[in-house]
Amino acid sequence: MKRIGIAVSILSLSLGGLLASGCSQAEDPQEAAPAAEQVSEGPAAAGLQIRANTLFGPLPADAAIEANPSTPERVELGRKLYADPRLSKNHDVSCNSCHQLDNYGVDSEPTSPGHKGQRGGRNSPTSLNAALHVAQFWDGRSPDVEDQAKGPVLNPIEMAMPDVAAVETVLRSIPGYAPLFAAAFPGEEQPVSFDNMALAIAAFERKLITPDPFDAFMQGDAAALDAQQLRGLQGFVDAGCITCHIGPAVGGRTFQKLGLVKPYETADAGRFDVTGRESDRGVFKVPSLRNVARTGPWFHDGSISELSEAIRLMAEHQLGKSLEAGQIADIEAFLGTLTGTVPSALAAAPELPASGPETPAPDPS
Repeated sequence: MKRIGIAVSILSLSLGGLLASGCSQAEDPQEAAPAAEQVSEGPAAAGLQIRANTLFGPLPADAAIEANPSTPERVELGRKLYADPRLSKNHDVSCNSCHQLDNYGVDSEPTSPGHKGQRGGRNSPTSLNAALHVAQFWDGRSPDVEDQAKGPVLNPIEMAMPDVAAVETVLRSIPGYAPLFAAAFPGEEQPVSFDNMALAIAAFERKLITPDPFDAFMQGDAAALDAQQLRGLQGFVDAGCITCHIGPAVGGRTFQKLGLVKPYETADAGRFDVTGRESDRGVFKVPSLRNVARTGPWFHDGSISELSEAIRLMAEHQLGKSLEAGQIADIEAFLGTLTGTVPSALAAAPELPASGPETPAPDPS
């Protein structure tokens, strides 16, 4: 693909101006983009290509880490565990129930039904690209996907398993899991364990990276975005959205107060529940915007049903700006270019090992 060059000097704007209109706790986005102008093709598109690479950078092929390598054996085990409802008390809820891989990693509900139909107070975020985030859950209470994978299994509202021992009893009672755990964790005396379950699920999730048309644009394909999408990208940058939504996941790297400029009404204390610091009241992890056009309803409580309304509210409450309808439509068009695809081999529903005669029966209590 042809890479188009242009002087970066036309693209600078002071950081002070950005912070005056944007997120005080966000990462330094360095410079902003050009002053607002009509964007269609040619030099302006080329300049946005350069700027986009500076702000967002390349999307990695996966999010594997040395401490938990995404070996084929761990990924395949994790793929099965992610889809296995027997990890829940009543054998009816799996990771995939709320984070559906054939639906961009969500269930499209404001809040998700768990054990006996119970619902928590927060929207289930997508599992796609989640391993790129600074932390997991809206309040950041888990540092990584390895720790996050343990939480829902034991949460009484979600999968409701009573304790670690009960999970291990189920796993060890399913004959087909023994060789899969042994292959994924070679040399361990007892590879079938709760901790290894979480490691395998996380190794699988670290592969759930979704390249999209915006990545093709950043890699040099100027035709990957049309004129409206280019205007939307420039509007996204000019409005100050990049003070929070930067990096390969287009967000997910910082925490921010909801209603930074104009108060936003919510009873959810956010990160305050984790840290106990008053300054964290109403603070949430900045969500990634990858696949955002397909992961509604939006916000921490799933209360917003239209993406255009989410854009309008974020501009108003986080940036203190009133966007015109055309600006919102353009930004929404740009956000649509962040819709990617899960590798088919990972998204396909796996064949699960058969239960053994000693597998505990579902407990609906």
